Amino acid sequence: MSDLEIQADLGRQARARSPRRRRIGAAEALAGAFALFLITAAFAPSLVAPGDPLAIDPLSAFQPPNLAHWFGTDESGRDIFTRVSHGTGGSLVIGTLATAIGLGLGIVLGTMAGMLGRVVDFTVNRFLEVLFAFPGLLLALLVILVFGPGAQTATVAVGLATAPGYARIIRAQLISVRSAAFVEAATVLGRGRWQILVRHILPNTLAPLFVLGTLGIGQAVVWASALSYLGLGAAPPAAEWGAMLSAGRTYITSAWWMAFFPGLFIVLTAVTATSLGRALERRARHA
Repeated sequence: MSDLEIQADLGRQARARSPRRRRIGAAEALAGAFALFLITAAFAPSLVAPGDPLAIDPLSAFQPPNLAHWFGTDESGRDIFTRVSHGTGGSLVIGTLATAIGLGLGIVLGTMAGMLGRVVDFTVNRFLEVLFAFPGLLLALLVILVFGPGAQTATVAVGLATAPGYARIIRAQLISVRSAAFVEAATVLGRGRWQILVRHILPNTLAPLFVLGTLGIGQAVVWASALSYLGLGAAPPAAEWGAMLSAGRTYITSAWWMAFFPGLFIVLTAVTATSLGRALERRARHA
């Protein structure tokens, strides 16, 4: 193949990749814009929706979306846009704390399995296999069955349910980094096991956790909303997406907007977290 043919083939490949790159870039931009909206609504909900999410107005009940009420009103006349906006903070806090709990336990269990010898590795792996025998949401339900329903219990339950997956990933990463050349060099220089772990292994192992954490927040928000939907998380009239979705299911045929908009925000939050996590993963891979 001549040089001209090679250049032409490379040009065709670049043109074929460019639309995909533009689509990925547009998706990341939309995800970033929605993430900015969520952060603003979480930390300063009054900037997004100045009203009171608990204020009732029976005369305005069951109004469909209109200029005065963008997302309509519920059975008590409460503005759904205001409730969804003010509920962002609670949903994101639950998702973030649950992810932090899952990652924290995953780091402890994964480090024990990867660094403390075969006996500990075998024991931790058998324990993780027992937890993996339960679907994640079912494991969260078992925790709530023991400790009782509530937003705090749901947060802990979701965190415990996600910990086994993080532990497996961290263990595999530790084993991979442990056999790297720079770790062997530190061992030859006489560094202790814990010094090598803290200064060399963990910094190179924990970097991917930012990606895992971003992806995990979306999953945790969905699971926490599912528990609230079942009446095991935040209780009405709290402005929490899962609780709002549960309240709206009663009127799904006559007031569809009561369930549609909280459900839409749950889906968009999960999609946004996944999109941003994938973007971080691509940038880390090409760095």
